[in-house]
Amino acid sequence: MRILAIETSCDDTGIAILEAGNAGNFKVLSNIVSSQTKIHKKYGGVYPAMAKREHQRNLVPVLINALKQAKLLISKSKIQISKQIQNPNFKTIKIILEREPELLKKLIPFLQKYEKPDVDLISVTNGPGLEPCLWVGVNFAKCLSCFWNIPVVPVDHIESHILVNFLENKDIKFPAIALVVSGGHTQIILVKKICKYQILGETRDDAAGECFDKCAKILGLGYPGGPIIAQLTTEARHLHRSPASVKLPRPMISTKDYDFSFSGLKTAVLYAVEKKYGQAPLRSAFSRTSEGRQYIKQMCVEVQQAIIDVLIKKTMKAVRDYKAKTIILGGGVSANSELRKQFARHCEGEARSNLKLIFPKPNLSTDNGLMIAVTGFYHKKNALRYSSGQVANWKEIQADGNLRISK
Repeated sequence: MRILAIETSCDDTGIAILEAGNAGNFKVLSNIVSSQTKIHKKYGGVYPAMAKREHQRNLVPVLINALKQAKLLISKSKIQISKQIQNPNFKTIKIILEREPELLKKLIPFLQKYEKPDVDLISVTNGPGLEPCLWVGVNFAKCLSCFWNIPVVPVDHIESHILVNFLENKDIKFPAIALVVSGGHTQIILVKKICKYQILGETRDDAAGECFDKCAKILGLGYPGGPIIAQLTTEARHLHRSPASVKLPRPMISTKDYDFSFSGLKTAVLYAVEKKYGQAPLRSAFSRTSEGRQYIKQMCVEVQQAIIDVLIKKTMKAVRDYKAKTIILGGGVSANSELRKQFARHCEGEARSNLKLIFPKPNLSTDNGLMIAVTGFYHKKNALRYSSGQVANWKEIQADGNLRISK
């Protein structure tokens, strides 16, 4: 079967087309992501209303690119186009996109111009995430389902970060412990088998990725913070400069649960910098000096290591407590190469040699349509279909910014 997947949970517009066999053998036909990072960078974070507007602008162009890459974009003849003008489904689409005028303006001409693609299922993120952004993707999926008469299945964003690993790993052994760590979420999840989960622990305040962003902002490094801090950490270690002058706490690292707290780490960075170099205007001037740049690099080393230490300690505790056979990493922060290296060393150091560590390619760690497509495949039995003249059960699909991964 062929799955068209839509991801709009935050600031990346992702659409992918995946060919899936019954045995879970996957072939990627396309995977297009339009990032809004440059737009939100000057604000130091994602603005939901602005992100929603950009999704409305991006979805149709991204869909065209995805269909073109998959060789599924076929133009209609002039006769077909003239017949489509009176299609009654356009009225339904206008109702669905009543609050998405920018998207409606682009979608109608697209549907008039191009034929229905050879796709069997539409998969869409319905949570968790930024609710205004989620609704754009959900409504877009409903419109395509209605017009093309293709069933649509809503999927969980967090579960998708776990299941994207099944694209290239076929023999994952259970039980597994998944660490999903991103700008919005930090969770340890027991994976009993595919589609059967239990949340063991999560952050009580800031997510790890959010902590990276806030620490980078304090240090005047810009947004997003994770990649910048990782880069400066590599530079500092390459120069063999010791970060001994900087020491930060590891919040909740020794508690008996599997929860996290990163807001205190961010506050510790703020207090340390202000104590040494004063308030923001002075910090700005200080960052241009040789001493200041070196201190910032040392602070980056310690911020990254503090976060890594807590993530690994909590995850390895869960691995031992639940006798896990596999560790699964997912989410944007899992793209951090140092996190992966240190996890690998801990796995090698385990007495049980059969412990396996898996993680996606860096471009699949961040939000993308392929992870939504894979999850859609495993939940295809929950797909909802539009039936003309009947109650359209796809109307039941709702965006939920606080959606919890189901057991």
